[in-house]
Amino acid sequence: MDNGEKRHGRPSMGVWSGLIVGAAALAGVVVLSAAQTPQDGQGRRDGPAAPRTAAAAAEVCEPGQNPGHSAARLAEPGAHDPSALTPAEAAELDQMLRRVPLHQSAPSAQQPQTIPVVVHVISSRTGTGDLGQATIDEQIAVMNKGFSGGYGGADTGFRFELREVTRTRNDTWFSGFPQREDTIKGQLRKGGPETLNLYIVNMDDGVLGRSTFPQNYADAPDRDGVVIDYRTVPGGGREKFDLGYTATHETGHWLGLFHTFQNGCDSPGDYVDDTPYEREQSAGCPEGRDTCSSAGEDPIHNFMNYSDDACLREFTEGQAQRMAQSWAAFRA
Repeated sequence: MDNGEKRHGRPSMGVWSGLIVGAAALAGVVVLSAAQTPQDGQGRRDGPAAPRTAAAAAEVCEPGQNPGHSAARLAEPGAHDPSALTPAEAAELDQMLRRVPLHQSAPSAQQPQTIPVVVHVISSRTGTGDLGQATIDEQIAVMNKGFSGGYGGADTGFRFELREVTRTRNDTWFSGFPQREDTIKGQLRKGGPETLNLYIVNMDDGVLGRSTFPQNYADAPDRDGVVIDYRTVPGGGREKFDLGYTATHETGHWLGLFHTFQNGCDSPGDYVDDTPYEREQSAGCPEGRDTCSSAGEDPIHNFMNYSDDACLREFTEGQAQRMAQSWAAFRA
């Protein structure tokens, strides 16, 4: 297939009437790593992308260490995401989505879907990370604005409503969440596949957040949810990443989206037709960057990229469709 055209053989939203149900996969670790050095020094590759071999793919994107698949947003230049999806893992998740028959209408801008949110604030015994209610409310407002197109992108048809806040003061849980994730989620998680459980903790160095994919839910319901670093909330103090967009990014994974740079310049990219191919994740806000020979500059302003928060502003119509399909298939 010509990499200049993103066509993946999926039904259009006119054919999809609604769908979603989960199987097992960690979806969104927010790993804010800087983009790799462009081949010509200007952020553009002049020639077509070389086909990626299986060995090369395995070297660049190792399977996740947790059960299922995962993805991340990293904050440190050159940081490696050990849970990045390989091309084969992304294809497996896409096949799971395509196999689910749709039996109901999917969310849209005309018929929005409100998602109940349970926020789990995990802090130290001295109170570090114990966010106030106003900050939590602002985080939900930021998510609503991003998913409704309020920053300039598409209205995805998803809205978020805070239902409950739990608060836990525990030094071990606060600073050691990744090592105790199963235990913590097993004790705190509430609701079914339709409920977004948002865990706010002290993440490992370089990691801003992580999420499960909707395909994971059926096999690992207790692991379902989004995890973010407490400093990434609005005004949280994480340099370049404290406008609250890490939660928006990770919730995109929770609703079925891959990173915009999934598969690099190779087809089928991120499985969304209207996001241009992108060789690697962005860092900062590299206006005009164009790392693939196919049409379109890199989607550096897309919430599913790794640009600084101030650079992010949009989901596309194609991403809205994929999230709606995923919701109907695995979470409705």
